[in-house]
Amino acid sequence: MRKQVIIVAGGKGKRMHAEIPKQFLNVSGKPILFYTLECFYNFSNEIELFLVLPEPYIDFWKSLSKKYELNIDHKVTAGGNSRYQSVKNGLKLVSGSSLVAIHDGVRPLVSNDTLKRVFEKAEKKGNAIPVLCLNESVRMLKGGESKPVERDKYRLVQTPQCFHSELIKKAYQQEYNDSFTDDATVVEALGVKINLVKGNPENIKITRPSDLKIAKALLK
Repeated sequence: MRKQVIIVAGGKGKRMHAEIPKQFLNVSGKPILFYTLECFYNFSNEIELFLVLPEPYIDFWKSLSKKYELNIDHKVTAGGNSRYQSVKNGLKLVSGSSLVAIHDGVRPLVSNDTLKRVFEKAEKKGNAIPVLCLNESVRMLKGGESKPVERDKYRLVQTPQCFHSELIKKAYQQEYNDSFTDDATVVEALGVKINLVKGNPENIKITRPSDLKIAKALLK
């Protein structure tokens, strides 16, 4: 089945306190987004790649691609005021019947094994998202107090989240709701069951300076 990937990198990265959005920061010799694109290209060079960027930075991205000689074929579109709108813009590039994976641009360490599990499960079941078990104790805050909860009942959610193209396009025709925290919750609002697969611990989302240090160590 055809595979199409929307890499969402439309954010400003304010929590990083950097001069440019975090997705463009140089890590070990090249921008973070280069590593993210390479994850999918190295998994399969037949995957169609769509990159969603902040509109003011599209020309900047083109200059980076030229400077660092990026030779991975991809299409670029402008993001929106929210992740929801950015994904919706990216879906306009999706054509025909396919598997559509939606991935955070600042997750440059997703493994081939995770991608394989996500695409295979989504092809069989209609959707799949990668998750991790919790290793630490968890407490729930309520009414000014905290109570322990069973961590075995919870999972940390990663990307890429993968769906049949017809399903994800239908889901994003819904009006935005505050409960939409990721693509799975958008699809779930249609009454669709979400399927879980094992992610990889290195597949961190680079949000804060401390995440950047970890990514630098792993990418070396």
